[in-house]
Amino acid sequence: MSDVDLRTRIKEMLVKNLMLQTTPDQIGDDLPLFGPNGLGLDSIDALELVVSMEKTFGVGVPNSEVAGKALRTVNTIHDYILEKRGETDQTAQKVDNRA
Repeated sequence: MSDVDLRTRIKEMLVKNLMLQTTPDQIGDDLPLFGPNGLGLDSIDALELVVSMEKTFGVGVPNSEVAGKALRTVNTIHDYILEKRGETDQTAQKVDNRA
């Protein structure tokens, strides 16, 4: 999946699962997701976002410290997903190499 496709899927997930009154096209890659100067998401939205990420991308967020860094913008979510998928790939390679 290309970076553009992943960002589009993240935006679609945000709109659908958080029932945002906007379209994926209107969400900028660097637009803050939380706070008054962005989408205005709150702590309940953050919980929904974490659950949605796990269901949609198979990537969990272990704690609020990680969430605070990973869930700032579409770009930070994108980078976090790629990082976590990379760790999963490396773990699978280590298991394959041992076989």
